[in-house]
Amino acid sequence: MNRKIYLEDIPLDEAWTAFTTALEVAGLWRPLPPRTIPLAEAGGRVTAGAVWARLSSPHYHASAMDGYAVRARDTEGATETNPVHLVLVEPGTEEPKVERPAQAVNTGHPLPLWANAVVMIEHTQPGQDAAGRPAIEIRAALPPWHHVRPMGEDMVATELVLPANHRLRPVDLGALAGAGHATVAVYRRPRVAIIPTGSELVTVEAAAQGLSPGQIIEYNSLVLAAQVEQWGGLASRLPIVPDSFEAIRAAVLKATPYHDLILVNAGSSAGSEDYTAHVVQSLGKLLVHGVAVRPGHPVILGMIERGEGERGRGGEELAGPTLETRRQGDTPTPLHNYTTTLLPIIGVPGYPVSAALTGEIFVQPLLARWQGQPTARPPAIQATLTRKIVSPTGDDDFVRVTVGKVGGRVTATPLSRGAGVITSLVRADGLVRIPRFSEGLDAGVPVTVQLYRSPAEIEQTIVVIGSHDLTLDLLAQFLAELHEGLRLASANVGSLGGLVALRRGEAHLAGAHLLDPQTGRYNDSYVERYLPGQAVALVTLAGREQGWIVPRGNPKGISGWADAANPEVEIVNRQRGAGTRVLLDYHLEQLGIRPETVQGYEREEYTHLAVAAAVASGAADAGLGVRAAARALGLDFVPLAHEQYDLVIPQVYYESDLLRPLLDLLHDPAFRAAVAALPGYDVRPMGQARKMGG
Repeated sequence: MNRKIYLEDIPLDEAWTAFTTALEVAGLWRPLPPRTIPLAEAGGRVTAGAVWARLSSPHYHASAMDGYAVRARDTEGATETNPVHLVLVEPGTEEPKVERPAQAVNTGHPLPLWANAVVMIEHTQPGQDAAGRPAIEIRAALPPWHHVRPMGEDMVATELVLPANHRLRPVDLGALAGAGHATVAVYRRPRVAIIPTGSELVTVEAAAQGLSPGQIIEYNSLVLAAQVEQWGGLASRLPIVPDSFEAIRAAVLKATPYHDLILVNAGSSAGSEDYTAHVVQSLGKLLVHGVAVRPGHPVILGMIERGEGERGRGGEELAGPTLETRRQGDTPTPLHNYTTTLLPIIGVPGYPVSAALTGEIFVQPLLARWQGQPTARPPAIQATLTRKIVSPTGDDDFVRVTVGKVGGRVTATPLSRGAGVITSLVRADGLVRIPRFSEGLDAGVPVTVQLYRSPAEIEQTIVVIGSHDLTLDLLAQFLAELHEGLRLASANVGSLGGLVALRRGEAHLAGAHLLDPQTGRYNDSYVERYLPGQAVALVTLAGREQGWIVPRGNPKGISGWADAANPEVEIVNRQRGAGTRVLLDYHLEQLGIRPETVQGYEREEYTHLAVAAAVASGAADAGLGVRAAARALGLDFVPLAHEQYDLVIPQVYYESDLLRPLLDLLHDPAFRAAVAALPGYDVRPMGQARKMGG
């Protein structure tokens, strides 16, 4: 098979138009055929037509209270000083023989034809009329239809209960049942086949037995399937297919009779083992190969022929591939109710961020259309960008951000941009779209964020920007467990970056561990320099041990600061502005070592764990970090210094209700014990506060 380059790299709008036009020509740009299902299975489904009431509700005049059915005119003149007596009659009496009748009724009972009001039982007294007959005594007159649910009060037969294209909620099911419907016509759920490809892929179950270099855990199909289910579809996660044109083609062919949409994950780029475009061309028409979006550039859109499916003995249709999630009435059998033999296929990029974004851009709108729904429009919010974003000029750039409300301003902080950084999907609060022909956005500019979380959740988010520390993850965990709705969102930009963020009003607090070589104190002089005149509190989170993170056994024999100058030692550094880098630079200067002579000095990582990962992978011989990071990855550690890690908090937030639960945690025995369990951490100074400025 020849190497395949992109056919085109077209704008997103053009790609979408080409795709929807092909669907429309094929008769597929419309809701799927309806099916009638029991109400018990209809929650979350979409009505395929208007539903009209078959019965009135209630379908008779019903008592709304426990009491007595009466004629309102018979109660006229009743007062506290002039009670009226109503003679009791037997239930079922069609035409009472007495002048002022009353019949006992319970809530929901039908009223006798002669009655038009109900008096509550607690508003009556037992008694006798003038002739000695059993009666009730009342001391207030009643208006007609008092405490009565008249026929049709809720709905009247032939009245519209629900319109077409309405997603059924729990209360809707009750309304349908009350209107006399045991079933409802809904659009069939779209069936989506997800085919992961790649000879290097292994299932997460197999990975539990151990991974070899070059093997990759396949989880994109989990994400895509969950997206499909969230958007109302039924997902079939099919087995991993190796990088082979014949194997991928066979897997696609096998899936076509049973599904409305095929997603082929990976193999959509232009490498020598990327076959998806060839498969689409061999089975139908390749519409698009390459869309000007980041991430998600190598998207494939096409239309292919639908197979006939297999049949068993006696003409019985055989079930298709087993669904990971199956509901009664949705057993996958060959789909023969189409007037077209075509179905759409999408080649989804293999990187997880690209795959998830492809689902949002192309799959969700299609599934919505098939269910008679508009494309979902998540809530949007205006926010201020905290960091500069550089974008490719020819692409629509989709950037995931964390969002928080600091003071009266909403801030959006960009997350790591790598297409393979799945954690950026987990941590994202929203998405910012930067249009084509823009080179990016500067810090401080307003942006529109499409939210993944509700605005209420954003209001309950504590924003911390600054130095990375493992205890911040523990803080986030304890806050989530002990304080419902409260979140901690952190961005790792280094200690100096955190102080700058506070100066700009972009965070509630910053983590810092900046040593002043003149005084030997941590953070004070830097706070005075970067936050002059501002009232702040410095609250110690922990003391911690810094040192060289080295491979197990320390093969290079690294023992002190001076080993950074060893030409045989390759280090990995922290980013500019990080307290750990400030510490390294201080000791290099003390030893007269120029940074340019240190091998690997320019290679930067943003967290202690990332430094440890670089050492564990063999990409570096050493990196400066905390002992806990070394222990987490099974590495050795050469201790060099003890330092103080503080939370720098503007006074206005230090005294706020939002941060009070976080500050209280610093005195919580369970939290302190969890931090103390981290290697190299000292919790004795935890919670000690000192105030500056103001």
